[in-house]
Amino acid sequence: MEPRISDTLTSNVRLLKSKASRSAIYGTLVAVTAIALATMLVGRLQYGEFSLDFMLLAQQENPTLWLLDFMPFVFAFWGQYVSSMMAYEAGAMVVDQTNELRAQTNALEYEAIYGTTHDALTDLPNRALMRDRMAQALIVASHENTRLALLLMDLNEFKEVNDTLGHYNGDRLLKQVVTRLQAVIREPDSVARLGGDEFAILLPKIASPASAVAMARKVLRSLEVPFSIEGLALGVQASIGIALFPEHGNDVDALQQRADIAMYVAKSDKSGIVTYSQKLDQHSPQRLTLMGELRHAIGNNELVLHYQPKVDTKTDRVTEAEALVRWQHPTHGLMKPDDFIPLAERTGLIKPLTLWVLNESLRQCAGWNQNGFDVGVCVNLSASNLLDPEFSDIVAGMLAAHDLAPRRLVLEITESAIMTDPARALQMLIRLADIGMRLSIDDFGTGYSSLRYLSKLPVSEIKIDKSFVVDMTTNSNDAMIVRTTVDLGHNLGLKVVAEGVENEEILKRLVGFGCDSVQGNYISSPLPAADFPVWIKETRWAA
Repeated sequence: MEPRISDTLTSNVRLLKSKASRSAIYGTLVAVTAIALATMLVGRLQYGEFSLDFMLLAQQENPTLWLLDFMPFVFAFWGQYVSSMMAYEAGAMVVDQTNELRAQTNALEYEAIYGTTHDALTDLPNRALMRDRMAQALIVASHENTRLALLLMDLNEFKEVNDTLGHYNGDRLLKQVVTRLQAVIREPDSVARLGGDEFAILLPKIASPASAVAMARKVLRSLEVPFSIEGLALGVQASIGIALFPEHGNDVDALQQRADIAMYVAKSDKSGIVTYSQKLDQHSPQRLTLMGELRHAIGNNELVLHYQPKVDTKTDRVTEAEALVRWQHPTHGLMKPDDFIPLAERTGLIKPLTLWVLNESLRQCAGWNQNGFDVGVCVNLSASNLLDPEFSDIVAGMLAAHDLAPRRLVLEITESAIMTDPARALQMLIRLADIGMRLSIDDFGTGYSSLRYLSKLPVSEIKIDKSFVVDMTTNSNDAMIVRTTVDLGHNLGLKVVAEGVENEEILKRLVGFGCDSVQGNYISSPLPAADFPVWIKETRWAA
């Protein structure tokens, strides 16, 4: 026992014993007084009066009084002994409780300090501790004239895991990712969770930039084996940006900013790993600028639609036209969807963008119908549209506003969009089909939906991805895939559309396979809205 605790115990015992002894003395005095009164009463009863002589005589002749005379001393001794033991035990209990409280206080203080520097979910260092470690590592690297590297890693499409399987399973996935990261990094390296699905890996000593790239590849390889969550095998991909000292910055902020820029580029072009270079600086401000400009373009009706015709192979007539959004940017010129749709999906602008495309395409379709062109319109949807509980009502309202029959509208949905949340997507598709709109599975063959699930969907057609169609005349495997898909669709009671028809030979092969509709540049490239009525009057596939 430590001297301080021993002294405290001795002091507590002495204090408690003094209080207990004082009480025992008071009890003894009361007992002696009681004996004196009893003796006086006995003397009065035996000898008829109160006097000291008769009291002494009663003590001498009455054995009962002898026993009573000893009781105060017995009780005093017993009380003193018991009080001493109680005092010691109480003192020890107080010391134990004090010691326990002190330990709990120290533990809470440590936990509070630990919580400010570590992530609660993964127990990894957090942003603050990683920043401190980077600062220390930069001092050492600068003093020893060595290199260090910062890797920023972001998991691709992690939001879909949370939306589909819930945040609890999302957290479980993050913990499994952390386990693999910790198994990959070396002893001097450190990994931190900066927030959400973003991680940082600090390599305090590297021989060359190639060493940082090699570590990044090692990290990505560690994620290749699927993760098991709720009986599902989940594939996880990540994007990593690399910044180096001293090449890309001399302080923490500069390295973090440049690693973030590199990571954004890696995510945008799906390259997996990108090392920062000065030419990438344009991406960061360009991203912020495009975000604000896109919001303004949607709100001010500055986007345009081009339409690519879809031809029925049985009648050789145009039946629908797919609406493809373009952005006539004042600086960058005519931007195609791949240049800004991913940005819209990440920033939440995809909903107003889709609603703008729907409203504008329905307005133009109504105009074509009024001018005698019996043509419908096809519009692409994103996963967020299927998860919006108000979407079906909004589309129904737009159809009514433009006085269009629901059958004039074909909504195209990718397999991956449906599989983001199959249950909710199915509910929305059923509601849309009940209104009377036709539903099409776009890019069929590139997703992961099962045939069993596909058979439950209220869709009327599947659309073979153009990657299988464009080479079918030179690649026998692609031709077999297309033919099998056509047969599969017909066996499921669905119409089959093929996109990517680039020449007449492909068209003839598709007609021979029994494909119901075709679309591609051989028929027509996407046309501006003003040119579409002119083309449809002159084409051999006139509606």
